[in-house]
Amino acid sequence: MLPFAGPAVPLSPGDIDATAARMGILRASVVAVLTVETGGAGGYLSDGSGRPRILCEAKRFGDGTGHRWDATYPNISSRVNNYKLYAGGAAEYDRLAQMVNLNRPVGLESASWGLFQVMGSNWKLLGFESIEAFVTAMAASEAAQLAVFATFCERNYLVQPLRDRDWPRFSRGYNGENYALNHYDTRLQSAFLLADGNPPPDGVLHIGCKGPDVQALQRTLVTAGYPMIADGVYGRVTELAVRTFQSMRGMTADGIAGPATSAALKGAAA
Repeated sequence: MLPFAGPAVPLSPGDIDATAARMGILRASVVAVLTVETGGAGGYLSDGSGRPRILCEAKRFGDGTGHRWDATYPNISSRVNNYKLYAGGAAEYDRLAQMVNLNRPVGLESASWGLFQVMGSNWKLLGFESIEAFVTAMAASEAAQLAVFATFCERNYLVQPLRDRDWPRFSRGYNGENYALNHYDTRLQSAFLLADGNPPPDGVLHIGCKGPDVQALQRTLVTAGYPMIADGVYGRVTELAVRTFQSMRGMTADGIAGPATSAALKGAAA
């Protein structure tokens, strides 16, 4: 068994509904956060390894280790947030392996885990005895990942913003003070509308969308120099690629592929 793998039990029908009811929020609000964080791709890697979906945060690792590894391991240790360091998918475990070899507890705390990408550094707040216990729970089931999300919201006073669908207030508590820089609140609102039965306008694709149009977009991104698997699922890696492209072109880096972004991508690919 690979390191950090577990039973990886998927959600049961009704798990999200039951959690939403207990929190007093709409099901679509839970799905919106899930969609923005993992794009509907699930809490585990699609390779069947039983490993939770993760992203390693270089700034968090750098801060936790006094930045002693910034020069020698710039791909995992940094003084600033740099989305370009994300490898995505199973490749994130290569980055995690480097982190844990240098400092295991800080390495595990520096990754976000599961369906809702909750940072390992929250293990004590969430009631776990250790970071290792937190990681074991994340590898056990998506139900455990869902429970961690609910607890995180409850203990950080984020349930009421979800009830009110106050996306900026929720985003500040869940994504950080700089949430507006990556349009986290507007992405949540778009994901909520999609989850609540409102499809995006024609020609507009964003995280959570699926199908041949997404696959065509992904192939264009690959041709334009953004490596990824063209699986037809607009997940976090696809969104990050779109945001990076938009930023380089001086466009609004919201990760939403509307007509202007799609046309610019096709031009770049050509």
